[in-house]
Order: sequence, then C-alpha cells, then structure tokens
Amino acid sequence: MDKVSTSKSKIFKYWDRIRSSFWFLPVIMSGGAMALASVTIVLDGPITDWFRMALGWKFSGGAEGASAVMATVTGSMITIAGVVFSMILVALTLTSSQLGPRLLRNFMRDTTTQVVLGTFVATFLYCLLVLRTIKREDEGAFVPHLSVTLGVLFAVVSVGVLIYFIHHVSVSIQANEIVAKVGLELIEGIDQLFPERTGQEAPPRKAEPPDAAFLDVFGREARPVDAEGDGYLQFIDTETLTALAAEEDIVIRIELRPGHYLVAGCPLVQVLPGDRVTDELTRRINSAFALGRERMPRQDIEFVVNQLVEIAVRALSPGLNDPFTAIACVDRLGSALCRLVKRDTPSLYFRDEQDRLRVIAAAVTFPVIMDTAFNQIRQYGRSSASVTIRMLETIAMIATFAHRQEDRAALLRHAEMISRGARDGLPEEYDRRVVEECCNVVSQLCCREDTR
Repeated sequence: MDKVSTSKSKIFKYWDRIRSSFWFLPVIMSGGAMALASVTIVLDGPITDWFRMALGWKFSGGAEGASAVMATVTGSMITIAGVVFSMILVALTLTSSQLGPRLLRNFMRDTTTQVVLGTFVATFLYCLLVLRTIKREDEGAFVPHLSVTLGVLFAVVSVGVLIYFIHHVSVSIQANEIVAKVGLELIEGIDQLFPERTGQEAPPRKAEPPDAAFLDVFGREARPVDAEGDGYLQFIDTETLTALAAEEDIVIRIELRPGHYLVAGCPLVQVLPGDRVTDELTRRINSAFALGRERMPRQDIEFVVNQLVEIAVRALSPGLNDPFTAIACVDRLGSALCRLVKRDTPSLYFRDEQDRLRVIAAAVTFPVIMDTAFNQIRQYGRSSASVTIRMLETIAMIATFAHRQEDRAALLRHAEMISRGARDGLPEEYDRRVVEECCNVVSQLCCREDTR
C-alpha cells in the first residue's frame, strides 16, 4: 500500500507539472513524426506501385526536385518554429508584467500553444528524415514520392496552423480573455471539490462530527507527526490516509489544507493514540502528502481565486489604473461564488468500511473563500467608486443564493467593511450615498427569512 500511496500522490504532482510544460506534447509529436517517416519510407515502393497499377496515377519528379522541395520545407519549418517560440516569449512577458507571474502557468498549460510548437518541430524532423533518404542516380536513384508528397502536405497544414496561432495569441493575451479562462477554471474547481447534487439523487448522508468527549481526549492524547520537507502542500491523498488509519487502528487529524506552506518539522497531522507513532508511520503518512515549489489548483480552490484577485489588484494599482479589468475579475468571482454558496460543504470526516472515524480533514468553507476573494480587492479599490459599487452589487447577487446563516453573515460583514472604506476613500458625497444604498440592499437580503 505504501508504494501505491506514494505513486498516487506523486502522479498528480508530476502530471500537473508535465501539463504546464512546453516540451511534452512537442516531444510526443516529434516521436510520431519520426516513426511516420520511417514507415512511409519503407512502404513507399509498394504504395507507389499500387497507385500506378490500380489508379493509373504515376508520381513524377526526380531526385533533384525532391531534394530541393524537402530542403526548402525543412529550412522554413525550423525558421517558423523559432518565430513561434519568439511569439510565445513575448506573450509570456506581457502576461507576467501586466497581469502577474502566477498566470504564466495558465498560458503554458494551453494545449493549442503546445500543439502548434509541436507541429512545426514534427514537420521539420519528418522532412529532414525523408531528405536524407533521397538518392541521385549515381547513388542508386531512390525518390520516396509518397513521403515527399506527405511532407509537402504537412508544410501546407503548417501554414494554416501558423495563421491560426497568430489569431490565437492575439486573443489569448487580452485581459478579458485571460480573466474568463481563470474564471472558468475556478468554476470547474468548485464543481470538482463541491459537487452539485441532482434532483434525483438522495441527499448525502452527513458524517456526524465527533462528540465533545472524543475531542477532549484527542486534544490531550494525540501526538503530532511532523512534515519531512518544505514546500507548498499540493495534494492530499485522503483515501490512502483512511486506509492507513484503518490498518494501524488510529485516528488522523489533518492540520493543514492544500495551498498552505509547510516547513520541515512543523505539525502535519495529529494521531490518536499517540503511542503508535513510529518512524515508519511518519514516513507513510508523509508519503500521502505531495509538496512542491508552487501551489496547484487541483485541491486548492483558493489558488485560483488568488489569480483573479491578483489581476484585479494589479489593475487597481496607480501604474495601470484599469478599473474595467478589476470589475471583470469581480464579475467572475461573483459568478463562481454564486455557485459555491449553494453547494453543501463536503464532509470533513472519513470513515473506514466498519464506519469508524479515521481521518478528520481541514475545513474549507464559504466564508474563508469569501475572505480570499474580496479582502484585497476591497482594500485596494476603496478609492474607486465603480469597483466599490460593483463589489456590493456582486455581494447582493450572491446573497440571493445564500441559505446558510453563516454565509449570509460573511456577506453582510464584507458589505459593511466596503461601506466603511468608501466613507474614507470616496471624496464625492453622491458616490458615498450610492454605496450606502447598495449596502442597505445587501443588508436586507442577508436578514431576510429563508423560505426554502
């Protein structure tokens, strides 16, 4: 089981790293191009004969012409690949300077960019391998007509790919497009971590929290298991921890959640009974946690929220002064939070097959996400009337979907903080009055009785 747990936690970590690389898809496509070149060269003679006998189609052209065509395509493909790489670097530079360096991962994960780069490199390698097989009459006179024809076809396709890539880059570096993509990733993360229950499904059985006596014993007798490395917590394999706890007959309480930074030696989990903690158990528990140099969105929804917040805060800086981009970020955050506030929080208590409590996870609640989404935008946008008003309108929209009292309290708390900040940050009395009216709307929505 230890090997399985180690591989599972590491697989997700390395798969996210591979998806964010420019080399993976181009290497796969290049390998396919090299294999295709070898196959077409071997089958070139039989297929050419079949075309001539069955269809009366005779390939024309000698070794000199074929060599010239393949040399031209080969040289042009590697040149275009360099141009594409330069365009990618320019896009990365603009994204990093205007919207934030943490958004580079989103651009590097773009499958279109990876496929385009792989197309030109693969075409270059294919034509290069075909070119070396062409022989003149003094060398044995061999012209792979089928392979040359495919090389020309790949060159034509590559021209179309280049045109599409120019359009794709022009669209993908626009602020609204980037904000929309990050917002979509946030919604997908919410759907994954807080799944929506369909009308036909039975309500999920909520795991009851431990009683006060158990929590008291846990607090007195549990022993911490320390982290063995430094880095951001990227992934927690709760299934493996539950199976391990059942095997060792212990209860594990996770102290941190994905996205937190760990320092070697700090408490990672608490184990009850504490006398069962050994070096081997410590190693096996640590193997269920994946650490890395940066945060990952797979289990860390706050990371994606922070990306939108970073774009908004940069847009509100005096150097950019772009409230429209900040408003777009607030709109996307509101769209995601409207979905989140309707979802039930997943159970924090994991039980084994005998229904015994084995793992207690760290909570990620709506008020926590709400704080992450609006605290910094509120602090940096207090002097912008348009951003302040849009934040209150967004909070009012979220409040129409909220049905838990603690969620409404969080919404009202943020609305009141925004209103207080506007009193000091907005010089115009009319703007302050509009903000106050919006805050009153939020207050009425949050204090209404829930009819559901």
